[in-house]
Amino acid sequence: MLNKKTVDDFNASGRRVLVRCDFNVPLKAGEITDETRIVAALPTIKKLIADGGKVILCSHLGKVKNGPNEGESLAPVAKRLSEKLGKEVTFVSDYNVTGADATAAVEAMQPGDVVLLQNTRFRGAEETKNGEAFSKELADLCDDYVCDAFGSSHRAHASVAGVTEFVRAKGGNCAVGYLMQKEIDFLGNAVNNPVRPFVAILGGAKVADKLNVISNLLEKCDTLIIGGGMAYTFLKAQGYEIGTSLCDDSKLDYCKEMMAKAEQLGKKLLLPVDTVVTAAFPNPIDAEIATEVYASTEIPADKMGMDIGPKTQALYAEAVKSAKTVVWNGPMGVFENPTLAAGTIAVAKSLAETDATTIIGGGDSAAAVNQLGFGDKMSHISTGGGASLEFLEGKDLPGVVAADDK
Repeated sequence: MLNKKTVDDFNASGRRVLVRCDFNVPLKAGEITDETRIVAALPTIKKLIADGGKVILCSHLGKVKNGPNEGESLAPVAKRLSEKLGKEVTFVSDYNVTGADATAAVEAMQPGDVVLLQNTRFRGAEETKNGEAFSKELADLCDDYVCDAFGSSHRAHASVAGVTEFVRAKGGNCAVGYLMQKEIDFLGNAVNNPVRPFVAILGGAKVADKLNVISNLLEKCDTLIIGGGMAYTFLKAQGYEIGTSLCDDSKLDYCKEMMAKAEQLGKKLLLPVDTVVTAAFPNPIDAEIATEVYASTEIPADKMGMDIGPKTQALYAEAVKSAKTVVWNGPMGVFENPTLAAGTIAVAKSLAETDATTIIGGGDSAAAVNQLGFGDKMSHISTGGGASLEFLEGKDLPGVVAADDK
């Protein structure tokens, strides 16, 4: 899965190249509030323009639960892209995505031109049977296909994987873009071929979300660090009182199995030794709140664990110091609250100060690292939450598998 054809492996000159991007950007009153994903797509787009390709872009935006609507149109993206590229991006506003308007716009293209199709989710469920017709229509618009949407690569959708079958059938290239290649290089190699010692840090609320990740990483890493809400299920599995802390009682046996697995494999599994507790969950989430610190083995029955304590911060920072590769997915506590962000900040800081290759596995941990101002200190911040989790689980991602091997 790691050795894929890239945009550097074929010449796009004069060819129609369909690029699946991740333009699922946040919008407020029709204005883009964070353009990170647009900026991330530019290197691949610019390379294809420079080659003299006819560049056709597609992406989803939002969940589109109530059918096509202007609030989830890609029109604002076309506008921002035009500014970033310094040239007009022709936007096909047709809700059908691949209809007569799209065909006409593509037929009128000259080498170096860029067209953006409408939100792919306006066509309905891309992953269902009607996705096959959509896949074929997308393929009819192009000669070659490039997937550069890592954040969607874990979905076997028409515009992610389905289209490749029809492009390949007519002799076209199916490659990955620079963004996808970077994700494969960092995440893929971290899990399959890490420079050791390899430390994995998992946080977030639920054990259930990370069942397979915990099991897979225990086999790959040297030290597995657990923080966030899911640590309390592990502590309860050891027989300790966790008060009113978040806990998934149905996963207690699983946590026992994982602790036994770590011991059997000779891996270090680190759990919090002290905990920051509150009387209740902050409401609103960023409200001022009174906290106390207790040993993780002595959480009062009427208190709720909210963050790792200072001793745990030091313990986790020490584990990171000797690492050569670190993967981190999930915050250490309720980082949205300034008082309860200390654990997440401490871990981010320890990663920022190490010489190791540091990889942030998308989602909340990516948001936390960026919000806390450590983004530029990390080797790689993944652009896909769900996709990076599935990569860390060891799963094959449809969007990656569908690209041609070198």
